[in-house]
Parts: sequence; structure tokens; C-alpha cells
Amino acid sequence: MDPLLSGLLAAVASTSRSVDKNRVIKAYDFARLAHSGQTRKSGEPYLVHPVTVAGTLASWNLDTTAIIAGLLHDTVEEGSAQAGDIQKAFGEDVWRLVNGVTIVTGIRLTGNKDAYFVENLRKMLLVMARDLRVVLIKLADRLHNMQTLQYLAPDRQIVNARETLEIYAPLAERLGMNEIGGQLEDLAFPYLYPGEHRDLVKLIQPLFKSADVYIEKFRRQLVALLQPKLPSAVINIRHKHLYSLWRKLARPDIAGDLSKVHDLVAARVLVDTADQCYQALGLIHNQFHPVPYLGMRDFIANPKPNGYRSLHLNIFGPEGRIVELQVRTHAMHRQAEMGVAAHWQMHELKSTGKLSSQDIDKGKFQVSDKLTWVKQLMAWQAEITDDQAYLEALKFDALAHRNLVFSPKGDVYDLPHGATPVDFAYAIHTGLGHQVAGARVNSQQVALSHLLKNGDVVEIIVDRKRTQPSHEWLDFVVTTTARREIAKSLKT
Repeated sequence: MDPLLSGLLAAVASTSRSVDKNRVIKAYDFARLAHSGQTRKSGEPYLVHPVTVAGTLASWNLDTTAIIAGLLHDTVEEGSAQAGDIQKAFGEDVWRLVNGVTIVTGIRLTGNKDAYFVENLRKMLLVMARDLRVVLIKLADRLHNMQTLQYLAPDRQIVNARETLEIYAPLAERLGMNEIGGQLEDLAFPYLYPGEHRDLVKLIQPLFKSADVYIEKFRRQLVALLQPKLPSAVINIRHKHLYSLWRKLARPDIAGDLSKVHDLVAARVLVDTADQCYQALGLIHNQFHPVPYLGMRDFIANPKPNGYRSLHLNIFGPEGRIVELQVRTHAMHRQAEMGVAAHWQMHELKSTGKLSSQDIDKGKFQVSDKLTWVKQLMAWQAEITDDQAYLEALKFDALAHRNLVFSPKGDVYDLPHGATPVDFAYAIHTGLGHQVAGARVNSQQVALSHLLKNGDVVEIIVDRKRTQPSHEWLDFVVTTTARREIAKSLKT
């Protein structure tokens, strides 16, 4: 058997979904014919790319339709196939995904500010809201293209790396695909910041080696501690992604001091149930003292808005060194790494006839808390008519790096960097935003323009007699929701 095909079928066999292998083989033969004689910039057969994309989609547990669309996604644009060929051979659903990926691929999200570009951007989001599989296929496509970016001309390397860093990596993160987002960032990093990347690699390599020795010693202690009570517990080790580390070192509270980075190499405890997570927490804290000023964050009881669930601990490990630990179930780990299954809600609603494309276009659909940001994007489609304002709202609000901020009751709110207590209030409810009179952050009174940080607990002080916001708030609020609601109220 063709090695490319056998590798793809092995990837398909490993998926938890029931995939129609015969249809996959048919699509492989179709793609092989459509790309016959074509090579990539690397010199390898073009077919390697769609097969790699399809294999990635299979590893993400996507369905037969998505895997086939991954195989065929370039057969019209780059190959010799026609739209009608795909529709006739594989049906309308496959063609819709292939066409959606074509639309997204045609969009350049950097260095272009004209109306045509923004209109394409709106189309991309519309396609995304209709069927998230389009974006998942595009992420798999972008991942492989970034892995082979060295074969492009330098100017194309820069354009693709910037687009990846500004749009696709944050998008993966927002979909809960943290590992994919981290990989995309690390692949773009050396092309956009070559000097910084080179210096960081040189600095960090010996530290990774010594940290690996230490964390392996700690891992063995954890195994001895946990397995008598939790015999199915698995402890593994992870390295911090380089780009994430570089950004962390640039924070004012870190200021380049690696001794303040406690998750350079971290341990992760995987168990079977949520109850076992808390049992493991008790065993660990009984043996290793928690670090009081870093605390413990419970994202199981209070999941992140993208569905992420885990316990985050900071403890004094062997030799008194601070160690970061994550405790989660195997299912939570799959969600944290890939995030795909939890975001299938709209597709499932459509397949049962409970949701139509027209409903999605008009924003008339209900989504879980993990996808409320998609609904917000669709609302902005109708509300924000100025192209530049829409672009800024998308890149800053929807795809910016985020802070997780807590209410006093422990509810988690997802806000962009630079957000203030007023932004937080409007994220909860417009009426609360209008009545803000003051704020406490981590029990300390702060100015309304105070910049919130990840993990802050925010309490809003309200004035029930107040019905309108202050015009001065427009000088410091950053979220699109806050700015629009304040401006709307002041106009009326």
C-alpha cells in the first residue's frame, strides 16, 4: 500500500470516532489525481500536505466529512479539480467545508486595511459560525504550512508568521486548543523575532536540562505519594512554550528574571475523575506545603470561558524550590490540549435540524458559555458598520491575549489585557456597568482605570441611583462592549 495512504489510515484508526475508511480512501485517490505532478516549495509531492492535514484532523477526533474535506481542501484552488467534481463525488457537506476553507485561505489578515479585506474577514467569521470545522481544517492547514515555512521567500515567511501570531494562534486558544496555539506561536516566533528567539534558546537550554533533572526527581516522589491511593494516576512533565516564556519574561512583575518563572518545567497529574483531582490535591498539600502568595486556582469548579478545567497548584517541592502542578482528569486533559469535542454544539444542533444557517447569520442561536464569544462576533457583524472599527474589535477583543478575572463569588470572566474594573462590570451586565461607583481588586480599593491582571478578584461598588456612565470612562475602557454601551448611553 502507498505509504502516505497507510499512514493516513493509521491516523484514522486511532480516532475515537467511527470514520468511513472507504470514503477516506476514495478522497485520497481523488486528491492524488488532482495534485498529480505537483510539488511544494520543499520539493516533496504536493499530496503530502493534504494528507498531513487530514491526519491532523483525525488526531483531533474530527468526523469523516472533515477528514475528507482536509484531503480535498486544495484540490480546486491548487489542483485540477472542479467544484462540481467534489459535489458529485462527495456531496454538498464536503463541498461546503472545502469552499469555506478556500474563503478563509483567501483572506490576508495583516498589512491590508481596505474595505475588500474587511469584507472577507466578515465572511470568514460567518463561515466559522456556520460550521467550526472550517476553522479547524484551516488550523490544521496552517500548522503544517508553518512547519515547512523555511522553504518560502523571506517576505512570505514574515507575512505568514505575523498572521499566525496575530490571528490563528489566538483563535486556536479561544477554541480551547491550547497546545495547538502554543505550537503555532513557537513556529512563528523565530521568523518575527529572530534575535530574541536565538538569545532565549541560548539562555534557556541549560536551564531546561537542569530543570528536567529536578522535575524528574520530583515526579518519582509524586508517583510514590499518589499511586498507593490513586493507582491509575499518571504524572507527566511539560516544558513551557518558548514564545509564552518570552512574553512572560517581558511582564513588569517578572522583568526578565527567570527565577520568578515557576512553570519553566512543570508536572501534570492525570486521574480518572474530578473527585480524584481533589483527593490528589489533599495528598499533595499534605506532603508539600502550598506557596501562600501564589495560591491555588480551581478551574474545575470555575472553568475558563473556553471550557478549560484543571487545578493549578504552586507548592514548595524538594530543596524548597517552587513547583507548578496541574491536576486534571484524562478527559479534561484532552479538552485542554485539543478543545475540539466541546465546541461541536452548533454542528450537532444543525445536524438535528434545530438550527439553520439563516439562524446563525442573524445571531439567532444559543451557545454554551464556551462559545458566547462567537455569538458576540456575529452581533458585531450587524452592529459595527465601520470596517476599521470592526477589525480593531476583532483583533483586540476577540483574539487578543486574555486575562482571567474572578468575581467575589468565583465566577470567571475572560477579558483582554488592558481591561479595567469598568470593562469587567460591563462584561457582567450593561446595567451594572452604568452604575459603577468604585472597585476593589483583591480586597484593595483601586481607581476605575486600574489595569486588571490575570487572577485578580474584582468587586464592583455600585451606586443604585446612577443611571448613566461617565464620559471620562471612554478614556480608559478597552473592550468593545464597554465602549459601545457607554457611547450609546451618553447619546441617549
